[in-house]
Amino acid sequence: MSRVGKYPVEIPAGVQVVLADRLLTAKGKLGELSLTLTENVDATIDGSKVAIVPRGKSTPARMMWGTTRALVASMVKGVSTGFSKSMEITGTGYRAAVNGNKLVLNLGFSHDVNFEIPAGITITCEKPTSIKVAGVDKRLVGQVCAEIRAWRPPEPYKGKGVKFEGEAILRKEGKKK
Repeated sequence: MSRVGKYPVEIPAGVQVVLADRLLTAKGKLGELSLTLTENVDATIDGSKVAIVPRGKSTPARMMWGTTRALVASMVKGVSTGFSKSMEITGTGYRAAVNGNKLVLNLGFSHDVNFEIPAGITITCEKPTSIKVAGVDKRLVGQVCAEIRAWRPPEPYKGKGVKFEGEAILRKEGKKK
């Protein structure tokens, strides 16, 4: 029995969840997300709760039970409050700025890195060394952060690079004489 899947997803005020065929759609103040249900699970909407139940006792059905419930919970949370991640840039001369729909990163290369901001994502830079990525889709917010971080991951000797806020970098000792 799935520990995650057995709990229904609460629908907050201001969010509408509609089940049509195998398509579950959540609509809220921040936007709209949809999820196509697999053949292994069924969903039912009871008032202000969405319950996910497996079809049968097979292993794939039980695996998708908890996964689908978690995806529905992130959809509902995303359209009501949204998701955001903060990143920090460490290094001399490293900085970031938003120009239109591009994030311009100066990360010590001979050129600036121009990162196209995808639709559904908002990026803000309060300081030149901090980046905040926000959006409705949890997966897309994490993917954008991973792509930004991949340009210059933090290195273990001086800690220079792009890292998540509060991330601990394992430091190595430098060369000894």
